Amino acid sequence: MVCLGSVQAQKTTAISGRVQDAATGQALAYCSVALCNPLDSSVVAGVLAQENGSFSFENPGEGPHYLLVQYVGYQRTLVPVSESPVLIGMQAVANALQEVVVQGARSTIENRADRQVYRADRFLGAQGGTALDVLKNTPSVSVNAEGDITMRGSNGFMVLLNGKPVQTNPSVLLNQLPANTIGNIEIITAPSARFDPDGKAGIINITTKKPAEGTSLVVNAQGGLPSVSDYGNLHKPLRFGGDFIYTIQSGKWEVSLSGNYLRNDIAGRRVGDVNTTIGSVFTSFPSEGERSFIRYNYTARAAVTFTADPQNIFSVGIYNGYRSQSRRADIVYQNTKTDLRTGEILGALTYFNSNIARKNTNITLANFDYTHNFGQKSSVTISALYEGADLKGLTTNLNLAEPARVTILQSTRNPATNPLDAFRIKADYNIRMGAGKLEAGYQYRDQLQKGIFNYLDLDLASGMFVRVPAFSSSTRVANRIHAVYTMYSGKLPRLEYAVGLRYEYAERVFAAEGIDRRELNLSNFFPSLNFQYKLTETWRLKAGYSKRVQRSTNSELNPFPEREHSETFESGDPNILPEFIDLYEAGVVRESGKGSAFANLYHQRIANVVNRVNSVFNDTIINRIYTNAGQALSWGAEAGGTANITRWWQLYAGANVYHYRIKGSLFERAVLVNAAGMVYTVNGNTTFRLSPSAQVQASVSYLSKRVTAQGRDSGFLTPGITAKKTFWSGRLSASLQWQNIDLGLLNSNKQRITTFGRDFFTTTNYIQETDIFLLNVTFNLNQFVKKAKLPGSEFGEREF
Repeated sequence: MVCLGSVQAQKTTAISGRVQDAATGQALAYCSVALCNPLDSSVVAGVLAQENGSFSFENPGEGPHYLLVQYVGYQRTLVPVSESPVLIGMQAVANALQEVVVQGARSTIENRADRQVYRADRFLGAQGGTALDVLKNTPSVSVNAEGDITMRGSNGFMVLLNGKPVQTNPSVLLNQLPANTIGNIEIITAPSARFDPDGKAGIINITTKKPAEGTSLVVNAQGGLPSVSDYGNLHKPLRFGGDFIYTIQSGKWEVSLSGNYLRNDIAGRRVGDVNTTIGSVFTSFPSEGERSFIRYNYTARAAVTFTADPQNIFSVGIYNGYRSQSRRADIVYQNTKTDLRTGEILGALTYFNSNIARKNTNITLANFDYTHNFGQKSSVTISALYEGADLKGLTTNLNLAEPARVTILQSTRNPATNPLDAFRIKADYNIRMGAGKLEAGYQYRDQLQKGIFNYLDLDLASGMFVRVPAFSSSTRVANRIHAVYTMYSGKLPRLEYAVGLRYEYAERVFAAEGIDRRELNLSNFFPSLNFQYKLTETWRLKAGYSKRVQRSTNSELNPFPEREHSETFESGDPNILPEFIDLYEAGVVRESGKGSAFANLYHQRIANVVNRVNSVFNDTIINRIYTNAGQALSWGAEAGGTANITRWWQLYAGANVYHYRIKGSLFERAVLVNAAGMVYTVNGNTTFRLSPSAQVQASVSYLSKRVTAQGRDSGFLTPGITAKKTFWSGRLSASLQWQNIDLGLLNSNKQRITTFGRDFFTTTNYIQETDIFLLNVTFNLNQFVKKAKLPGSEFGEREF
């Protein structure tokens, strides 16, 4: 029995307080606070502290009471309640955390009402890579041979960095951000009304690692072993890089600095066949040759948080990332024209085409946030975010006569600039009301993207490149959006719920030389519902609904063709309508000491679905056009989980299977679309802990064949193995990765993409490098004990 003599009988309506480190004053987020009766030591109620260390108990009943506070790495603390609010200072226990780190392993997945949270450090094969390498391990996300990213089968999703929206093409950021700086990947499949409704499949939120107490430095270095095969490419691929995270946390200040450089080339080939039929003339031009990539990126990130007092918190951050990619396609084409009526060969030509597509992007993100807490009941946050992206590209296309490759048949260049400037400001207010919390806010978004796209053709007589007006343009896309939202969330003994409504007024203005200005004004409501019901201590049910929108990009609106390959033009449609999506979801979660698992059923209804479709431009060129293709429906089931088979053997697996149907028409009903099929993805790994300091993880990812609006894609397999060893009590670790395992047996890292219509057929087999070996070394130079902080807030208060 606990006896606290200073406690007097009392009757209070609420008990609140804040928990902090006694030495530094730093808030202790998500620590356990129990309200107890000193007469029999029974627990009256229990909560987890908020991100800022605050807690409260509503209607605690007649006293006396005392508080029992527990937190990993700190001494257990008993505090009598004589007045409210209560300020609790906890004493750290030296070396207490080291035993937990050595002996324990956190679960790979955390299941919440509206999302699944994946811990990046549990995927050993992603170490030294980028955010995309982490995402490949989740059942919701798949990546094909072309690098196209889909979430639950859709290529429309929104990316957040520490809760801040990124308007640039999601693949750009995901290929820049180093995996070693990522704490968690959150797949938000049923977003609430507080979030932007952009992204038809949902939201991917990337949270970076938080600072340790005191000072710490983590440095990683990576090097690639020589390629097993260079596929006869012009250049041998290079793979090396490094990154660091430096953090200081002392008193009211929290500072974090990080940076990285990554060179990640890949060798490969492509084998294709294309044919067109115009009238009675059949033209076939099969091709084969090199398809390789030279890729590198570097990033820098800084964040500062100043907690002036429990009521006032300031945060600023900046992120800059640069990515460069050069794709080389050196292909030999064999063109043959045949008269279908007579079978006569009308002509034949063999030529060499060197097509190099260079792209580079520089992204800058900067934010400022101020939060004011009105006691324990309410708070207001004012936020401003700027994003600037400088996107540049140059595609060169050179056709030379075979076999000497001296005579120029044609030479073109497509230089392009497509910069983006985006700004947003918002105000959010929340207040505890009854058994829950009421939230409301306003946001203004202003986004401007200008593009200059030139098509230059070599005049063989003069040797000068001449601009071709028919394929050249300048474009300007402006989006302005006003949004207000309100949401109420709360908890009952077994039920958690959140109900919200968002209203947006959006203006889109598209202008380009040579065509009329196009304006589109939209006024829409975006409701959201989320529920989670606790059946037992191990079983939970959840359900959600969210209405979304997918807005068109500059390239999807630009009607002027860009030459992607010798046989390909690519263009957009200035009259494209945004896609509107209804997302429905229901699921079950099971958690126990042996592991955790989840299963979700979901349904998507997509209006004005946008597809990239093909048409014949001339006998040897296919025109790829982005346009609205009709309506689409998707029904799917998704499941994942972890299992601790033994203390030294853990399994993780995830799968997603869905049926997709698209129905509509193209080119003013000239082409009818009615395609459907089943698609599934499988991700998994198994980890063997050979000793407290050594482990081996084998992983596999498989994307099944699928139908598209005008064709089909084959399956795509990528297996891998990683062995990791730690030294010096965990301060040094080394891992050896074997990526894209094939050994000439598995058909790994290759995919065939096929499209067809009444007057064309295309098929291309993309064969990319296999059996890649990488060595990673990590130095962890923490000077102080790092206190564990469990993830909690929907979007953490620490930005960038």
